[in-house]
Amino acid sequence: MHFKNMVVWITGASSGIGEALVYEFARQGAKLIISSNQQTELEKVKSACELIGSECYIQFLDVTEIEKMQTITDNLISIFGKIDVLVNNAGVSQRSLVVETPLSVDRKIMEIDYFGTVALTKTVLPYMIKNGGGYIAATSSISGKFGFPLRSAYSAAKNALHGFFETLRAEVYDDNIKVLLAFPGRIKTDISLHALTKDGVAHGKMDDGQNTGITAEKCAKQYVKAIRKDKKEVLIGASELLMVYIHKFTPKLFYKLARTIKPT
Repeated sequence: MHFKNMVVWITGASSGIGEALVYEFARQGAKLIISSNQQTELEKVKSACELIGSECYIQFLDVTEIEKMQTITDNLISIFGKIDVLVNNAGVSQRSLVVETPLSVDRKIMEIDYFGTVALTKTVLPYMIKNGGGYIAATSSISGKFGFPLRSAYSAAKNALHGFFETLRAEVYDDNIKVLLAFPGRIKTDISLHALTKDGVAHGKMDDGQNTGITAEKCAKQYVKAIRKDKKEVLIGASELLMVYIHKFTPKLFYKLARTIKPT
């Protein structure tokens, strides 16, 4: 797959992995639609994208405002005529124990990380089918492969994405629509700063593990390469990815490690 002149819509595009994805697609000649709920930051990303030489269109989007998504998608189709690639990257993490977290916080994380992604996908999907194909990617996490302390709702939402997009992949195969699930590990972004605590407010701290993770730029290169090569899944990270294999092949050891590893 080559991205020159393809229309690529990226959510969560104002920082972190999403921002890095914008620049990576821009370097490959794509036409970008960039979305998040941070207008000022989106303007900065657009300016940087245009310096690379790629067309970039800002679409403000709060993924919890599901009722607005169909109108937004219809409007973008009227402008661009199609969406070739949808990258569902918007999301929020968590830093709180199950016992101390009210259900309202669980619901908030599920609304952002699961329902927002599903809702947007459902608005774009009919257009892709009508257009004869497309590519849908979703940013999960290695926490979507297993449970991990302080991540109960986050892990649940990412696990839910796994089930949804695997089902979607099987259903739209004959429509020439490809589906990728990306599972980043520790990527050096601000995700831990914005993670929700038991009070539903930002954690405001950079995790040690996050701070030593691979760069968002390196992550984006692997992510886009996986789309280009039509991968079904891609694990992105460093030594922390070993936990995925330990969980799969030696679960007893995994459960022991999960109890003892410092969660942050």
